[in-house]
Amino acid sequence: MTLTKSDIANRLYKEAGLSRKEAQNLVDQLFKIIKETLARGEKIKISGFGNFIIRDKSTRTGRNPQTGGTLEIAARRVLTFRPSNVLKDDITSKFGHRIDDEGNENTNTPAVEGESRALTSFRSNIDDDDYDDDDSRYES
Repeated sequence: MTLTKSDIANRLYKEAGLSRKEAQNLVDQLFKIIKETLARGEKIKISGFGNFIIRDKSTRTGRNPQTGGTLEIAARRVLTFRPSNVLKDDITSKFGHRIDDEGNENTNTPAVEGESRALTSFRSNIDDDDYDDDDSRYES
């Protein structure tokens, strides 16, 4: 299943008590702010969730897998997402038991119930220690 902007707005309508129009406007405004911030090349850091980072990649030499010939890959700007350890731990604790020794997932096994640490972090607005302000590892 894929979560869409409309799904997010619908959940806000149902769970936060907003009108449908308020919920849709809130979601639209949130994504507008995120897009504008990233377009300026700024990092977005959401406690308990992760970091969105814009990286500038320099020109490099690549290889055409069909012909084996070399070619130049142009410089470009890419968006990366680095999940926080809190989010990774939440996902592992809810779904890790569904993976067998060969790495196959049994989707018939239900997820483990319980409130996530990431959600608790959002609600309490406490920064976790899983963020590293040293962005040098993201430079190309």
